[in-house]
Amino acid sequence: MGRRSTACMEFALLGWPEDAHPLRLDYRQFAYAGKFVMTSTGKAVVGDDGVVAAAAFDADRTDPDTLCIRYVTVRLDRQGEGIGPRLLRFVRERAVERGYDRLTIGVNNPFSYQAAYRAGFCFTGAEQGLGELTLAWPGDRSGERYREGLALFGERDLVDEAAAFIDDHRDGEPPSVVAAPG
Repeated sequence: MGRRSTACMEFALLGWPEDAHPLRLDYRQFAYAGKFVMTSTGKAVVGDDGVVAAAAFDADRTDPDTLCIRYVTVRLDRQGEGIGPRLLRFVRERAVERGYDRLTIGVNNPFSYQAAYRAGFCFTGAEQGLGELTLAWPGDRSGERYREGLALFGERDLVDEAAAFIDDHRDGEPPSVVAAPG
């Protein structure tokens, strides 16, 4: 399947955490689908033929000026089209408009790492949870910091596709930041 254009997609903020907006996604098509039913997080979606990606977020528990993106999911048949980075950038723009100075996200694989980098996030040097690297916006977009995070993934037991991705990017520079949707 060829890459589809993301130009005609509609990006929407469904609500902030206090709006208690659940989102029902088909668990057969979306990773983390059950996490979006929770009403304690804000939600943003993108779609063209129905919802093709979603993000859930809330304020950091220790820093009210920081928004934490908790989950991002792209429908399985639409992965690899650049939708995730554009959705993250959309959430970033809405958060800044709302007054947040900083955003964070934890990623657990090199593809999510690259997607977050494409949205302007940067590796902080920290790890959290079960093998997640913490990325933040704004941050250090140096090649050294970018490669540091990739190297941490390279130390893990990865599926062949992820290991090949690390090999292809381990000496590279951070990817360009995608334009804001809209």
